[in-house]
Amino acid sequence: MEMKINQFFESVTNFFSGGDHIPWSTPDVILGCEREVAEVSKDGSDERKDESIMRLSWALVHSRQPEDVQRGIAMLEASLTNSNSPLQKREKLYLLSVGNYRSGDYSRSRQLLDQCLEIVPDWRQALSLKKTVEDRITKDGVIGIGITATAVGLIAGGIAAALVRKN
Repeated sequence: MEMKINQFFESVTNFFSGGDHIPWSTPDVILGCEREVAEVSKDGSDERKDESIMRLSWALVHSRQPEDVQRGIAMLEASLTNSNSPLQKREKLYLLSVGNYRSGDYSRSRQLLDQCLEIVPDWRQALSLKKTVEDRITKDGVIGIGITATAVGLIAGGIAAALVRKN
């Protein structure tokens, strides 16, 4: 019985907290990636530069800081046209979808994931994120319906109370 109660509270907590399993990056990781990009930009090959920029983009879109996420999205969008291979494009689209998910733009995230899955239809990481995004869209819809129902109930209750007082 106690286990069922704990599972119930865990599911309620996950419902309201998001409960996704996307990793977070730390400011130290971002700083390390920024240093790497600066070093490679001075005297590195284009391939090493692209790899270090991808690592920085990953760290930024996985940050808890909204401004870092936005910076990561901007970097990825700017570099998307320079993708030489389908694999690079897939990675950038996936990271863009993570950034948009973190920013709360769930429909854009889902759209980018669909583009990802056109390149590699059975990519489990993208499929998992797509399920997370769709669950979040559903949850936000349920919360919106709940808020609307509560507002309607309060208004109806207020009108009923006003009518009772008049009589």
